[in-house]
Amino acid sequence: MKILLVGEYSNVHWTLAQGLRALGHEVTVVSDGDRWKNYPRDIDLRRRAMDSSSRLERTGGSIRYLFDLARVWPTLRGYDVVQLINPVFIDLKAERLWPFYRYLRKHNGRVFLGAFGIDYYWVKVGSDCKTFRYSDFNFGSQLRNYPFMQTMIKDWLHGPKGILNQRIAEDCDGIITGLYEYECCYRPYYPEKTRFIPFPIDRSSVSPVTLYSATTAEPLHFFIGVQSNRSYYKGTDIMLSALQRLKKDYPESMEVVKAENLPFNVYQERMNSSHVLLDQLYSYTPAMNALMAMAKGLIVVGGGEPEQYELLGEHQLRPIINVQPTEEDVYEQIATRLLSGQEDIRQLQLDSMEYIRRHHDHFSVARKYEEFYGMNLN
Repeated sequence: MKILLVGEYSNVHWTLAQGLRALGHEVTVVSDGDRWKNYPRDIDLRRRAMDSSSRLERTGGSIRYLFDLARVWPTLRGYDVVQLINPVFIDLKAERLWPFYRYLRKHNGRVFLGAFGIDYYWVKVGSDCKTFRYSDFNFGSQLRNYPFMQTMIKDWLHGPKGILNQRIAEDCDGIITGLYEYECCYRPYYPEKTRFIPFPIDRSSVSPVTLYSATTAEPLHFFIGVQSNRSYYKGTDIMLSALQRLKKDYPESMEVVKAENLPFNVYQERMNSSHVLLDQLYSYTPAMNALMAMAKGLIVVGGGEPEQYELLGEHQLRPIINVQPTEEDVYEQIATRLLSGQEDIRQLQLDSMEYIRRHHDHFSVARKYEEFYGMNLN
């Protein structure tokens, strides 16, 4: 098949492309590299730098970007399969995207929508305070109240992004959900054309970290990545606070490495000297950052609820240190399970790598995509 992957989140499309190419398919990834993260792509759709302090320059930059798209878009035709990373698949306002979608729909074969991040259905279900015990939007029956959440609700539930999302979801041939949470969001609305496929991880592209040895006096190295504009939304603020308390209480047993707003390759280098990653406090499921860390042999502290293991059909491995979304539980789980000697750190590292081999190997994941792309969805 000739396959076009449009847009990028957390290296999902580029990693998937490697798996599909290994199966013999011709794959093109067109994206902006997920902005400052600068992930690889075949066709670059990154906006050229501009002086954001000047309104005239910003307007000129938008016009220039539209010209760039006008040069690229006519070449994106003749593919058997097109997959969008999100309803907002290029860096344009939602109200401008429908013609770009229609062009891809008209001049290619099947079109698939990725449910891999923030969109209308994720915001709708996440904020209903019924589907999840906790999420980026709720604690039980209570909505979390913070500016980023309010912006998402405004943009996706009451703005053009939501309208675009619903139109594409209705029109496309299939919807791929990458996490348990996204499966819960889409399956009730589109049961016939929704398929859960785990995120792909290229295990050959990562170097395993040095396994922890309890026979040495080496401290455990904890790694936490901070995106300053999303810290409260992702719970990084709470996790970092718990780590800082733990460091005071266990000064000889641990070290803390914090990485803030780093490009992907630099971020990975910083991670490689660690044993434990803290990530995604409000998630039931590890996402790409955590999965990549697990492939290296890091232990993940974050989302590892029973529902996500059940969806994968995993009844043995439990390598994730699952935490509830409170500072006290993060503190307690790390203190009792990782710092007190209750858990076999080395075995958890080995189990993390095995978990990725079983469920997220990019060759196996690519075969699942291949099957779904080829199904008769009509």
